[in-house]
Amino acid sequence: MAIADEITDGSVQAPLTKSASGSALRHGWGARIFLIIACLVFLVPVYWMLVTALKTPADLAQNNVSWLPHSFAWSNFSGAVRAFPFGRFFVNSVLITALVTVGTVASNLIIAYGFSCIEWPGRDTMFYIVIATMFLPSAITIIPLFDLFGWLHWINTWLPLVAPAFFGSGFSTFLLRQFLLQLPKDVLDSARADGANEWRVLWTIVAPMSKPALATVGIFAALAAWNDFLGPLIYLQDQRLQTLAIGLQYLRQTQPGLITVNLLMAASVMTIVPVVVLFFAFQRFFVRGITMGSLR
Repeated sequence: MAIADEITDGSVQAPLTKSASGSALRHGWGARIFLIIACLVFLVPVYWMLVTALKTPADLAQNNVSWLPHSFAWSNFSGAVRAFPFGRFFVNSVLITALVTVGTVASNLIIAYGFSCIEWPGRDTMFYIVIATMFLPSAITIIPLFDLFGWLHWINTWLPLVAPAFFGSGFSTFLLRQFLLQLPKDVLDSARADGANEWRVLWTIVAPMSKPALATVGIFAALAAWNDFLGPLIYLQDQRLQTLAIGLQYLRQTQPGLITVNLLMAASVMTIVPVVVLFFAFQRFFVRGITMGSLR
C-alpha cells in the first residue's frame, strides 16, 4: 500500500513539476522579451543623440528623418570642445562630483551605523524622523537654503553644492541601514569584547563588509551631483566655477543656428560618457547592494 502511494504520488508530482517548469520557462522568455523591448525604447534617445552628434549641418538642414548620417562628422566633438570652456567645466564637474560622493558615502555610513548597529533609546523614532525628510519637497527648501548660504557667505562658491553631502540624507541612510541590519552581530560583539571601540568596529569591520552598499550609494550620489543643474544655476555666478550641466545651456545660447544642434549633441555625448563608465565599472557592486538591501 505504501509503495502504491509512493508511485501514485510520483506519478502525480511529475506532470505538475514538468508543467510548472514549462510555465516558468514561458514566463521567463516573456519577461526577457519585454525587457529587451523596453531597453531598446530607452536606447532610442541615446542613439538619436549620437547620430545627431555625427551629422553635418547639411544633414541637419534636410526635412526628412535620417537614422544614419550621410557622412560622419567626427570633427563635431572637437568643435564642441572649442565652442565653450569644456575643459574647465569638466574639471569643475569632476571635483564637485568627487567631493559630494566622498561626503555622501562617509556621512551616511556613520549615520546608518548608529541607526543599525548601536542600541540607544529613541533610535527607531529618530530614524523615522530622518526618513520623513524624504517626503519634504525640495522646491520649498530652495529659498531657506539660499538665505542660509547667503548668511554664511557661501554664494558663488562650491560649498552649497558640497557641504550638504557631509550631513547625510534620508534615502542614503535608509539604504545603508537596511544593508547593515543584515550583518552578523556576533562579529561586531566579538570585536567590542576584544576592546575595539565603535569607530574601530565601523572602519575596520563594517566598512569593508559594506562595499556593495557603499558603491550603490556612491553611484547614486555621483549621478545626482554630475547631472545637477538647479544647484549650480542658483549658487554659482562666476563662469569659472560652473559645471557641464550649465555649460551645455551656455553652448546653446552662445552658438545660434543649425550648427548648434550637432555641437550640443556632441557635447552631451561627451558629458554622459563618464557616467556610463562609472556605472559599468561598479555594476557588480551596484546590483549586489540593491538586492541585498532588499532581502530583509
